[in-house]
Amino acid sequence: MDKLDIERLLESVRAGKVTVARAVDQLRHMPFEDLGFAKIDHHRGLRQGFAEVVYAKGKTAPQVVAIVRGMLRRGTTHNILITRADVAVFRAIRKLNKSAKFHALSGAITIRRNQEISGKGTILIVAAGTSDIPVAEEAAVTAEIMGNRVKSLYDVGVAGLHRLLHHHEEITQARVIVCVAGMEGALPSVVAGLVSAPVIAVPTSVGYGASFGGLAALLAMLNSCASGVTVVNIDNGFGGGYAASAMNRP
Repeated sequence: MDKLDIERLLESVRAGKVTVARAVDQLRHMPFEDLGFAKIDHHRGLRQGFAEVVYAKGKTAPQVVAIVRGMLRRGTTHNILITRADVAVFRAIRKLNKSAKFHALSGAITIRRNQEISGKGTILIVAAGTSDIPVAEEAAVTAEIMGNRVKSLYDVGVAGLHRLLHHHEEITQARVIVCVAGMEGALPSVVAGLVSAPVIAVPTSVGYGASFGGLAALLAMLNSCASGVTVVNIDNGFGGGYAASAMNRP
């Protein structure tokens, strides 16, 4: 349940459309619901502004379905995001809810029940290379499902800096920028040097041996020469998109 769900429930009680007993029954699983293998945090939307996100990797399809079923049952307005899923999980979720959408590039599944745009400005997702797109797409899907306007610029890395500068106006107009890069991870520092908006750097595991699976990019981003760069974990597009959404709230 999120704030809007609770407000609607209380209004229904006041209007006499829902009994007190029924309202208590709907609220009794807050703050969490114990499924044995998982404890669904129904209170998270009220605390943090967005419902619990389901990380599918390492879970079975029936486990993911059970978690999502509980979330659908207890809330009527919040969007649902499942990350790091595969086609098998999507097929199972699709049987549960026909509006589920699979984002193949990122491996994310979304169930959108609220179309409201609550973010104050535009979140811009900037990816250095085509190989970084899966992580960038995870950031984009996350930011979008959390109620933000999102734009993307792909394959604008420092190996051809003119490609980035061609989009100078879009870059300077963004309220928050998520910058995704592998290899040496230089792009976020360049972007941060061009704008006053916060830049969230997402290192990827793209690169040859000495990139150490994204560690080289991570360290480069942590040592960014430009100010205002915040760094999340390697390949953590979700973390980048979530942080950008928090920064973009009114």
